[in-house]
Amino acid sequence: MFPRIRQFALLACGVAAFSTSGLYARAHAADTATGNLLGTDSAPHGNVQVTAAPHGVLLRITAQGLTPGWHGIHFHEKGSCEAPKFTSAGAHVHATTPVVHGLLNADANDAGDLPNLFVGRDGKATVEMYSTLMTLNGTDGHPAVLDADGTSLVIHAKPDDYHSQPIGGAGDRVACAVLR
Repeated sequence: MFPRIRQFALLACGVAAFSTSGLYARAHAADTATGNLLGTDSAPHGNVQVTAAPHGVLLRITAQGLTPGWHGIHFHEKGSCEAPKFTSAGAHVHATTPVVHGLLNADANDAGDLPNLFVGRDGKATVEMYSTLMTLNGTDGHPAVLDADGTSLVIHAKPDDYHSQPIGGAGDRVACAVLR
């Protein structure tokens, strides 16, 4: 059906039937990358934790001060988040060119793709996501979160439609975290 979309599991806080808190307690510094989520105003808007997992990475994102609704979210190729536009983060992480975006695109090769993030009416989001398109240290032939020039996690103003090129119509970058 949609082979790439099956590569992800999205667990909203309070919905998961199991607890992963023990996973984070057992993670060592070398097994985890973290970053502070900054808004276009350079103010703190949450944090991101990326933990090595079998065949990918597990992300834990807490955010506040964002516009309610769905937002595209992607790994970007550079560890830089210069407000207000965050263009210093570069394009999405990819291992092949030309880059073809979209979780629902059968020809996609964009390793930075992630499922959309939902922000509640209070401007807050807490979510966990699993991606098999990236690894923390570049194992299994996938791009590394902790590569030589770093990686950023960027939240966009609009939802990703999972088809349109180059970023799924996700619009402006509204929050960014350098992952270290």
